[in-house]
Amino acid sequence: MSKKYNVESFNLDHTAVTAPFVRLAWKKRGARGDVVTKFDIRFTQPNKEYMSTGTVHTIEHLVAEYIRDEIDGVIDFSPMGCRTGFYLTVFGDRDEAYAARHMLAVLKKVAVWNAPVPATTAQECGNYRDHDLQGAKKMALHWVIGIESNGWQCYK
Repeated sequence: MSKKYNVESFNLDHTAVTAPFVRLAWKKRGARGDVVTKFDIRFTQPNKEYMSTGTVHTIEHLVAEYIRDEIDGVIDFSPMGCRTGFYLTVFGDRDEAYAARHMLAVLKKVAVWNAPVPATTAQECGNYRDHDLQGAKKMALHWVIGIESNGWQCYK
């Protein structure tokens, strides 16, 4: 790639990665030394497979709620428009192994989730009808198996 884009992920060669993975997307340092770290939490192989909107939506609800039990300082857990993964943004200077360890703990729970998905009423969610718990469980298990089987190599 010769052109450099303002958006970090646009500069990633999506044909050279192997999902699932955790990738450090960027770290920003504030004027007072504070650090914000953003991770690419990739579930599916770019340009070969993607998740349904219901699957993405349900993973987002479950992880966004429960990652905060695992990590202090979570700023956001948000889906990628391409539906191949999510961005996890946290306060603090963190590395890929830290993010992978905590995502693994949450996604193991999602893979066997057997309770109502939080915040799925018309009052709590802007598209409450578009959820797929079975798809979310399947993708969570796919991510867990992929991360554990590659020897915790977070990004390749």
